[in-house]
Amino acid sequence: MLSILITQFVVLWAVIDPIGSVPVYLSQTQHLTAKQRRVVAIKAVAIATGVLLFFLIVGQILLEAMQIPLPAFQAAGGLVLLLFALTMIFGESKPEQETKLSEELNHSDLADLAVYPLAIPSIASPGAMMAIVMLTDNHRFALIEQSITAAVMVTVLLITLLLLLGATHIQKWIGNVGAAIISRVMGLILAAVAVSNLLMGIKDFYVG
Repeated sequence: MLSILITQFVVLWAVIDPIGSVPVYLSQTQHLTAKQRRVVAIKAVAIATGVLLFFLIVGQILLEAMQIPLPAFQAAGGLVLLLFALTMIFGESKPEQETKLSEELNHSDLADLAVYPLAIPSIASPGAMMAIVMLTDNHRFALIEQSITAAVMVTVLLITLLLLLGATHIQKWIGNVGAAIISRVMGLILAAVAVSNLLMGIKDFYVG
């Protein structure tokens, strides 16, 4: 059980990437007061939590309604996560990508700022949506196991909130370079998990 919890925590940490969200948050809130920054951080994490919980609860139901075999989804999910991981390793790091996206916008409303690019796609990334569906497969995991996965996800999101609230101090400590290095290391770990899911999905598809 402990090894499963650790694996789930590492996967969700990699796809949510709390540290990688810090430079994005700082670049978007530098013109705000301390109180406004806290509001944006709380709203962003709350929205991201709602989005991921939605995929956790109904993601697989939607897939089954469209008659997509779960092994096929698992293989596809592994492939998508692998591509996502490769962009983390070889492409621009997450902070660099999303800071560029955010520079193209001029947000005046705190709610809009919390939604994009902070909640989506910085925290609730496509990779995170895909991962949470795969980690709560109704055919492989009982309700108690899915509840534990949900608790792990909420834990990572709470850590994300704490990091955003302390973003100024963290940025001074690790800098953009540090955030980029951590993002690439997590990308490598995520790639290994993605390949495992891809191969398992292919195996289950043919064996089933």
